[in-house]
Amino acid sequence: MEQRLQDEFWMERLLRQAGRVGEQGEIPVAAVILDRQGHCLGWGSNRRHRHQDPLGHAELVALRQAAALRGDWRFNDCSLLVSLEPCPMCAGALIQARVGRVVFGAADAKRGALGGCLNLAADPSAHHRMEILGGVRGPEAQQQLSDWFRRRRAQG
Repeated sequence: MEQRLQDEFWMERLLRQAGRVGEQGEIPVAAVILDRQGHCLGWGSNRRHRHQDPLGHAELVALRQAAALRGDWRFNDCSLLVSLEPCPMCAGALIQARVGRVVFGAADAKRGALGGCLNLAADPSAHHRMEILGGVRGPEAQQQLSDWFRRRRAQG
């Protein structure tokens, strides 16, 4: 499958999963790690509140699952797709895991660490370079998050 079409296909699935997670009270974010052939190695969604886990970000959940499946922590030949631009913690983990490519939906100007408010992947201290593509289904991803936070504020 052509790369752009594959990215769109998976982002659509991530947005559906993120919607389900949002209904459970979590910030609606979902992530997937794909191998070079486009097969899913790890799948994650936010679970900080449900599990009372500060590390329960979608990207970290997916990384942990993929590492267990592969028996390796290096992902040079893999892509991680996520519905929201990774935060500094997750961007750091993606650099440490040597993920080859990161694709995200909504940019995050306040906390995004792959180009939003900072770019850890471009920092001279980063020992690994990755391809970064933002904005895949970006308007939909942004709208999903905006709607979720609007409902959350209305609930008090």
